[in-house]
Amino acid sequence: MTSSYPSLARALAEALVDVLWFFDGSEDGQMDQDDAVKVMEGVAQVVSTLSSDQQQELIALLGEMAAAETNPARREFLEEFPEGFGLIDDLP
Repeated sequence: MTSSYPSLARALAEALVDVLWFFDGSEDGQMDQDDAVKVMEGVAQVVSTLSSDQQQELIALLGEMAAAETNPARREFLEEFPEGFGLIDDLP
């Protein structure tokens, strides 16, 4: 079986985004919103501890994913991910 991902980092970034996209879009009845927020905050904590090079690699991967995304709402989520999860400082 051949992977459709060019790297392990890309595959893991895709999986991470899929999970966070689900949490972000879930309704109250689908999932406990406090639990969803805890997971998303946990991810933000983990990515904040990545080295600068690792953070830049993740930002680049997210940019590639956003450029290839056909769903406008998911593309926006991908574009906002670096700022929303603390990979870049808030923009003025």
